[in-house]
Amino acid sequence: MTTRRQLLGAVGLAITTAPAGLVVAATEVVNWPVMTLLDGQVLKPEDWRDMAAVLVFWTIGCPYCRRHNARIDRLHRASAGANLRVLGVALDGDAAAVKRYMRAGNFSFRVLAGMPGLRDQFTSRQMVPMTCLVDRQGRLRQVIAGEMAEDDVAGLASLSQSVKS
Repeated sequence: MTTRRQLLGAVGLAITTAPAGLVVAATEVVNWPVMTLLDGQVLKPEDWRDMAAVLVFWTIGCPYCRRHNARIDRLHRASAGANLRVLGVALDGDAAAVKRYMRAGNFSFRVLAGMPGLRDQFTSRQMVPMTCLVDRQGRLRQVIAGEMAEDDVAGLASLSQSVKS
């Protein structure tokens, strides 16, 4: 059986085309805004230099997001020290509720709560969870709608190994 990761690899990361606004060119560089995370840490655009990223857009009430976030958290823990930043973007604007959700799930990945307009930089799709992959050169490589399987999420660690050009 072919996994989603194998299919994505077969398509290649150069250009991904899908319906409903998911056309992503590998030359498109992400314009990172200044972000204040739930724990108070501030990420500036220069903090993303030579750093691959996995961004996951999700909501508190989504059961698929909860399962997906458990996998994303394992990726975060496994990739400690690598050139990979795992960032959850809770679309819920209630920071206290997002903190309770994170504690209840024992999730340790960094989270940003309710930053309007950020998702629009990556996709026009409104589905959750939505996983966005950015390489170490800052190029948006893939936008993946929906819940991903465990080994597909684990395979995202390879983003940290992308060669700096």
